Amino acid sequence: MVSATTMHHRRRSILQLALLLLAASPAAMLAAGGACEREEFPAGRSYATCADLPALGASLHWTYDAAASSLSLAFAAKPPGASGAGWVAWGVNPTGDGMKGAQTLLAFKSKGAYVVNTYNLTGYRPLSAASTPIAFEATELAADEGADGKVRLYGTLQLPKGMEAVNHIWQVGSTVANGVPAKHAFAQENLEAKGSLVLTGAGATEAAPAPVFISHDYLD
Repeated sequence: MVSATTMHHRRRSILQLALLLLAASPAAMLAAGGACEREEFPAGRSYATCADLPALGASLHWTYDAAASSLSLAFAAKPPGASGAGWVAWGVNPTGDGMKGAQTLLAFKSKGAYVVNTYNLTGYRPLSAASTPIAFEATELAADEGADGKVRLYGTLQLPKGMEAVNHIWQVGSTVANGVPAKHAFAQENLEAKGSLVLTGAGATEAAPAPVFISHDYLD
């Protein structure tokens, strides 16, 4: 038979544990929110939703105006290799879940300043030094580099009316030669850099299934 003293100690232990959990909950909630919430942008740039993407240590920050079908975004990732030598890219694919067909924004440093090009990835072919037209109107394009070495790519896309979710892709590369981004690596992380983005923020972003075969459309 359990004594009254033992029951008292048990209740006291349970109460102490509950208090500890309550005290720890703000930190736990912050951790659950992810590293993307700690990204600091220049003054004037803020976003309603963010998500840590499941590959390449990247994050996406966005505000979606459903009435205007306007997506304002910041994509942050650290290119491999020497600082300032590589590129980062993010895009929407209205026709599939891979690189082919993606309407892409790509940022790299040219003559000491970051530029953002647009590319319609139609197949296996080298990129050009100049932008190519994409299916969505892209405005407010800019990029900078954070203190942690991540390149932050900014832009606003005008999407079709009624769109609630999109397939999106992202990528990083180590080299830009004569103003032309060179192809990225083919590590597993690179192959998995795609997913589904819920524009309203509910459910945020989910990884697309990993490819069964090593067959991949790429930025090169």
